Formats: sequence, structure tokens, C-alpha cells
Amino acid sequence: MKLLESSIFEALNSALRINTGQCTIIGRVESYSCKMAGNDKRLYKIINAEGCSPNDLQALSPPQSIISYSHSPLKGYSYSNSDDGESGVGHLCDTISRKTLFYLISTLNSSFHPDYDFSSAKSDEFSKEPSIRWVMSAVDSNFLSTSAHQVYSGIRNQLWSAIDNEINFTDCDIYSYNPDLNSDPYAEDSCLWSFNYFFYNKKFKRIVFFTCCAYREANDLDMDDERVYDMNAIDLSDE
Repeated sequence: MKLLESSIFEALNSALRINTGQCTIIGRVESYSCKMAGNDKRLYKIINAEGCSPNDLQALSPPQSIISYSHSPLKGYSYSNSDDGESGVGHLCDTISRKTLFYLISTLNSSFHPDYDFSSAKSDEFSKEPSIRWVMSAVDSNFLSTSAHQVYSGIRNQLWSAIDNEINFTDCDIYSYNPDLNSDPYAEDSCLWSFNYFFYNKKFKRIVFFTCCAYREANDLDMDDERVYDMNAIDLSDE
């Protein structure tokens, strides 16, 4: 996977490093081409071992957002009864092709290189999100739960607009990575919440990866120069 340079994403990534004194948010938005590099070819052969086809389908886990929202209904969303009669969001098991799974794992490897290797990740560690509205609401809820919500509100529209311009929400599938503690790059006692979203546009052959984590006790983290970003000083306009 090749990282695509973007000045607007670089500015947003600076804005998504927030220290409020009560918590620290570290977020990144990155765009990747689905063109394979050297290490990707090796992983591709592993995932598509002998007897397997890139088009073979594998099962995904249910979206975490649906599980959460089925217990905490949000205004503006419709809910249906599940097969067991309980109130919630009806949802069938989604599947993913080996080729698309390879793209998601390669994106993780590229984004977290060299600290983590996700080559052994399985399909049931990923979910397909029902819509961009669900994802936006999930991200909004995370930020609203911290003291960084005012800073996030100041960049929210620019953030989602930039991602939409890069990947085109109406023509992409959205996946999330929800690992166990042994595989989670954010598995620390100070982690309040984290998320990993992939916006995959098959026509563009491109993935936008949005990852973020909130930590307690921000003073204990190794921030670059321990800087707190001034939103008024960051230019989020396209060059």
C-alpha cells in the first residue's frame, strides 16, 4: 500500500493531536493507494494460499456501532425487532473477500509500521459499517465523552468533508477493525477509547484510514514537544 500525500490530511492530523489537560487525543487520517509494494506481495500470497481464491468470502463480525446503539438509541435512527423479539437493530452477518481483507490488513501494516504487524489478523476482527451516518455518530459520541469535544467541533465539518472529497462516501464501503487486547495497538491502561475505520473505494482503488485513540493522564504521554495545538493557527483550507 502506498501512502498518498495530502496537505489537508496533514493539517487535520495536527489538529487531531489534542491535549486538554484531562485527556490526550491522537488521531490520524491517511489515504492509501491499493497498489501492492514488496511486503504486500508476500502477505497477498499468505492470505491467498494454495487452494484459495481472492474472491473467496469470509465472515465479518457485527459492527460495534450497531451493538452499542441497539442499547442506546440515537435520535434520527430507525430500529427494528431482532429475530428473538428483543428491540434492537436487525443485522445479518456480512462477508468480505480475501482480496479486500488483504487491503485492510496491508493498510494497518503500513499505518502502524514498524511497531506492529497485523499479518495474522482474521476476518472476524473486522466489521462492515452500515453507513457513513453510523460512523459519524460513533465518532461524535467518542469525542463528546471527553473534554476535547469543543476542539473536535471546530474541525468536524472540515474533517468529514476532506474524507468525502478524497474517497466519495456514496461510492465506498466502510469497515472497522476491532481487535482483541493481544492485537490492539492501543491496548494500554490509560486508553479511554479508540477506533479504526477504513473507507474503501473499489473504483478509485484507494482506502482512507481514520484511526484515533483517547488517553488519560496526558502528561505521561510522549507528545511531540508536548504541544497543544491552537485551532485558530491551523490552516485547513486546500492549497
